[in-house]
Amino acid sequence: MRVFVTGAPGYIGSAVVRELIGAGHTVVALTRSDTGAAVLKEAGAEVHRGALDDLDSLQSGAAAAEGVIHLAFQHDISDHAAAVQTDLRAVETMGAALEGSGKPFVITGHLNGEASENAALALAGVRSSVVNLSPSVHGEGDKHGFVPRLITIARTKGISAYIGDGSNRWPAVHRLDAARLFRLALEVAPAGSRLDGVGDEGVPFRDIADVIGRHLNLPVVSISREEADAHFGPFLGAVAALDRPRSSAQTQELLGWRPGHPALIPDIERHYFND
Repeated sequence: MRVFVTGAPGYIGSAVVRELIGAGHTVVALTRSDTGAAVLKEAGAEVHRGALDDLDSLQSGAAAAEGVIHLAFQHDISDHAAAVQTDLRAVETMGAALEGSGKPFVITGHLNGEASENAALALAGVRSSVVNLSPSVHGEGDKHGFVPRLITIARTKGISAYIGDGSNRWPAVHRLDAARLFRLALEVAPAGSRLDGVGDEGVPFRDIADVIGRHLNLPVVSISREEADAHFGPFLGAVAALDRPRSSAQTQELLGWRPGHPALIPDIERHYFND
């Protein structure tokens, strides 16, 4: 299958590109930079120049493909609402190019991104699906995810903090398991599917703080919810306080997907303190 992939040079996107090529698909990868183009060519992908806000490039890339995986998102915490609107316009543009074709269209769910999800799933004659990833997509090469940010904050503040008793749980998924999920969604997910990218159903936040504190030789300290925004920052403070265990049992049954790579805590031990 000839697959148009947005966000292809990124942390998750690069793994998806390799997964697709390894399964025999041809990847046409969106990138705006020369650096991204070089990396993608080396991986075996064809390069499609453009950007998430370049709607003409999105339209032409989607129209010429046999399937689309949309991973790109402008992760700007200072203006998340604008990023959500950019994502919606991108989904609408690529969806219009696919409508009535019967082709697969896999998009990534985002916080407050229901409008994009609904737009994709409402397309007529498109095999659309939404992959909702865990808050932590972990693995080798993770430089900007939640775990590296927690490590940086701990180093800066001199403590590894958790909120309350630390029993609130984070779901997590390994990057390579997530990549396989996107491939299976492209290949076999029924139209209208909502898919959960979950390996660990819920890791207690205290366990994450403990492993960070041990590796950095820092005290592991409980803080209140009221203190969390000042310690972690408003966005991460809110996320760190959530108790949101999730299951991928239905997704596994539907697609035959089985997470098989290391869970979050052993992966933190393995990859996140090598510098």
